[in-house]
Amino acid sequence: MSFAVVAALLTVIPGLDTALVLRAAISRGRGYAFATAVGINTGALIWGVAAAVGASALLATSEVGYRMLTIAGAAYMVWLGATMIWKSFRRAEVVGTPEVPPASLWRGWMVGFGTNLLNPKVGVFYIATIPLFIPSGAPPLLMGVLLALVHTVLGFVWFTAIIVGTGFASRWLRNARTVRVVDRLTGGVLIGFGATLALQQH
Repeated sequence: MSFAVVAALLTVIPGLDTALVLRAAISRGRGYAFATAVGINTGALIWGVAAAVGASALLATSEVGYRMLTIAGAAYMVWLGATMIWKSFRRAEVVGTPEVPPASLWRGWMVGFGTNLLNPKVGVFYIATIPLFIPSGAPPLLMGVLLALVHTVLGFVWFTAIIVGTGFASRWLRNARTVRVVDRLTGGVLIGFGATLALQQH
């Protein structure tokens, strides 16, 4: 329960994951948004399992390994953000119009998964918190995986609330101007986050 409180606070703080899901729900529709959310949670779960078996501990102590993952993640986020901004200056895509085909669920999953998996801060969070909440005498691997699952479930509940809430407000949100604004804001967040990753010190 203590870990659930910490994980819940981390989940609801507005950040990159929330921005991605919100953007997907507004500009691509509910199915794509859920696919993005599942991708994000899949990446988080892999990080949690890695922390449980000690891979994240090795990453946290290896300057070369950490920097390689950081640069890869930063480059991916900058590319993704720049792509969103560039497309926003073209004709806005609005889900439901005949000119725009349904977005690929696979692509939505890959965007969420890649963004989360290539973010070393997620690994650092798990390696810093999971060991603190493993009871004495409990199997570290099993407890670590269970704690990661708790965070994943909380994240999916939060993303579901965002997606459903966006659906109720879709009449006002899902229009060409809003889509352009959301894409540019999300793209800017991605570029800023990627630049921060690239410039930060271990």
